[in-house]
Amino acid sequence: MTAADKKPRPKKGSFLREGGLARSFNSALEGIVYALRTQRNVKIHFAVTALVLFASVWLSITKVELILLLITIALVLITEMVNSSLEVILDLAVERYHPLARIAKDVAAGAVLFAALNAVLVGYLIFFDALKGPIVTTIVNVRRAPSHVALTSLGLTILLVIILKAVTGRGTFLRGGLPSGHAAAAFGLSAAASWLTRDPLVAVITLLLALTIVISRIRLGIHSILEVAAGAFLGVSVTAFCFWIFT
Repeated sequence: MTAADKKPRPKKGSFLREGGLARSFNSALEGIVYALRTQRNVKIHFAVTALVLFASVWLSITKVELILLLITIALVLITEMVNSSLEVILDLAVERYHPLARIAKDVAAGAVLFAALNAVLVGYLIFFDALKGPIVTTIVNVRRAPSHVALTSLGLTILLVIILKAVTGRGTFLRGGLPSGHAAAAFGLSAAASWLTRDPLVAVITLLLALTIVISRIRLGIHSILEVAAGAFLGVSVTAFCFWIFT
């Protein structure tokens, strides 16, 4: 019996064992899950992908357009995950700052940016004609309905409060931080009510209610005077801007 005959042959079903086909698939899935769990940009890309796919179904795009869309989505996700892998490898191999490592990371990030810009262009070419009609109709309806403007201004105010608190890294929308979310919402609603009714009595009442809210936040020690003042200014400014633009 030769040495080749003595060499153990792979047993039936070995593809399910370590190093087999199933293990390879499992490792790939673990990599996707890890990237989705730990990488912020991957989370953003997956969220945008879900929205785009939902829009493609809602707008009933053609099969060719769907194929182009899927290729573009795959390109963005692949480049982002390769970029994340490269960053991990470089951080593992290079203990201290090295200009070549910085260049490698910048080039990989540039590839992701290029893929993302290409995806934006493809999405624009596919969705613009389908969305142009609904967008124009929505803008016209908003201009004709001041109540919609009030709701839009409130939503925009809340979004800006969240963004500003994320930038400063302090507080949540409901507690603490700059600007005060309660003050922004209260004064924004007060300004909207004054604009909608054009009634001085309503303006005074809503203003007093807004002041009551911000004073309670100060007395409870949740916000400083500066934080509630910034929130009040933000709420009034956003509301006034929206009503000035859309009405």
